[in-house]
Amino acid sequence: MPRTHASLPRLHVAPALAQGQELTLERDQSNYLGAVLRMQPGDEVILFNGRDGAWLARVVNPNKKAVSLELVEQTAPQTPPSDLWYGFAPLKSARLDYVVQKATEMGAGTIQPVITRFTQVHRLNADKLLANVIEAAEQCEVLTVPDVAPDITLDKLIAGWNPERALVFADEGQASSSPLEALRRLAGRPVGLLVGPEGGFSDEEREKLLAQPFTVPISLGPRILRADTAAVAALAVIQATIGDWR
Repeated sequence: MPRTHASLPRLHVAPALAQGQELTLERDQSNYLGAVLRMQPGDEVILFNGRDGAWLARVVNPNKKAVSLELVEQTAPQTPPSDLWYGFAPLKSARLDYVVQKATEMGAGTIQPVITRFTQVHRLNADKLLANVIEAAEQCEVLTVPDVAPDITLDKLIAGWNPERALVFADEGQASSSPLEALRRLAGRPVGLLVGPEGGFSDEEREKLLAQPFTVPISLGPRILRADTAAVAALAVIQATIGDWR
């Protein structure tokens, strides 16, 4: 999507957005505009809510505790929701934040932590995950904010998977090869991507995944990639081959 008003701050808000509407930001966002950016009446910002596109808004009252804005015009229409599901085994600290942010930037529609045998982190802060998604959407002009689904065990994920949706998984046990041909065969079909933890899936988990009629194992080349690198690589090749980069 072409960049619009790239120099303006972008904020994700909850209310519906329409021309001429006036709204008051919540405390943290008001502090950011009023105290950090020191915005004045007439200064501009871009607002989006994931439903009504992007809107140019002007500061009416720069109160640091409750900045009020007036919506001027829509600057970009709402983009359609993405059907791409992305599941990942949670990683530690900054790398966990990274994979969530990158999945948002790469166009995932649903982001879901999947607990595997070798998963490094089992207790997740759902609010922090959502905050990372929103921050990435604000920074990268993503208008459709991904859903953050609750964490699920791999066994439950497989048991409840809709077999009409292909489940692509990065399989370190595959011989080194290009994933393009396997992905092209999935064109027109809903797709999910599953990336395992550092250390990969256990032998039992890999065997269970390979036994499912809906799974599609792919290689990501001749090198062993870190889990966060594998996620970005796999999302990129899916979007370029059968996704919304075409």
